Amino acid sequence: VQLQASGGGLVQAGGSLRLSCAASGRTFSVYVMGWFRQAPGKEREFVAAASWDPTYTYYADSVKGRFTISRDYAKNMVYLQMNSLQPEDTAVYSCALGTFRAPVRAQETYRYWGQGTQVTVSS
Repeated sequence: VQLQASGGGLVQAGGSLRLSCAASGRTFSVYVMGWFRQAPGKEREFVAAASWDPTYTYYADSVKGRFTISRDYAKNMVYLQMNSLQPEDTAVYSCALGTFRAPVRAQETYRYWGQGTQVTVSS
């Protein structure tokens, strides 16, 4: 399984960005796709996740109400719409894919990881 993330960039505080992640390869056993982020000098943290079938969505408290995760089952893609961005959202955002039923907020659940995409929010 390969994951390709895109959509990062530089935005002013209060602005929006949309991240995309495309999964290819042996994707028939997807359980969940999620987004994590890592800011400079900090641990990587959970941002949001969407289970595949049925679809449930999960969010970190810090992004709830501002970020929306969605997925396109047919295209094996997951999106992260980020609104009301703040400087503290600055980080490298990575998408990940898990194939087994396990806690979606745990990094250990995700077997496959894409390359990160930089999101920078200026004040």
